Amino acid sequence: MTYALRRRLWAAALILAFFVTWEVLCLGLGVSDLIVPRPSQVIATLWVRMPVLWPHILQTLWTTMIGFALGVIVGVVIGALIGTSRVAYDTAYPLLIGFSSIPKVAVVPIFVLWFGAGPVPAVLTALAMCFFPIVVNIATGLATTEPEMEDVLKSLGASKMDLLLNVGLPRTMPFFFASLKIAATFAFVGTVLAETVASNKGIGNVMMSASSNFDVPLVFAGLFILAFLGVALYVVFSVIEGRVVGWANRRTDLSPS
Repeated sequence: MTYALRRRLWAAALILAFFVTWEVLCLGLGVSDLIVPRPSQVIATLWVRMPVLWPHILQTLWTTMIGFALGVIVGVVIGALIGTSRVAYDTAYPLLIGFSSIPKVAVVPIFVLWFGAGPVPAVLTALAMCFFPIVVNIATGLATTEPEMEDVLKSLGASKMDLLLNVGLPRTMPFFFASLKIAATFAFVGTVLAETVASNKGIGNVMMSASSNFDVPLVFAGLFILAFLGVALYVVFSVIEGRVVGWANRRTDLSPS
């Protein structure tokens, strides 16, 4: 058995132990499901109500994916501008930091005022939540390009666009995939935040309705669904990252010396 396989088995065992401990503590301490439901109750709720929850899951998923895709496009474009232009850096970076410092719950009502209730505010909130990590990592990756390499390539006739497409952006790939895994979770947060305020469909709306009816197992079921979606997306990007930029990652199949 390889070290990597043993590590994964240990991780799975610890995760399982976490949920078993949660179950045992709730039973042993007599914790009411109005406070913290047991994992078995949450799983039973998911099983029974999945036909009703499924349309809401799809709504949250596709809304998040649209907002995330737009956030990636916006983040890459702005990050490339900031990373290649000192003027753009000095102008845009303070504005971006100021915007990212604004709690997104404060901008959801503005989106509702502009576009009405529905999926559009959720898409825009997901975009607003996820694009900033991509901007920062793309700009950081471009900043790691050695000036000496740029000088040599310019002396050989390379243009700024050649440097960006053939040197700068490829070197940002490890930073880019790291930011994608962070941005994906932020996108889900933004979507659910908007759904609790400005939508009649989606996991956020389900959780809000369940909490108002004191249906705590359903609230936790929504949390489990969101956690699963976030982990699944993280795994997808990790697999793609290993295929695309495996050269930048340390090997994990060797036992530590």
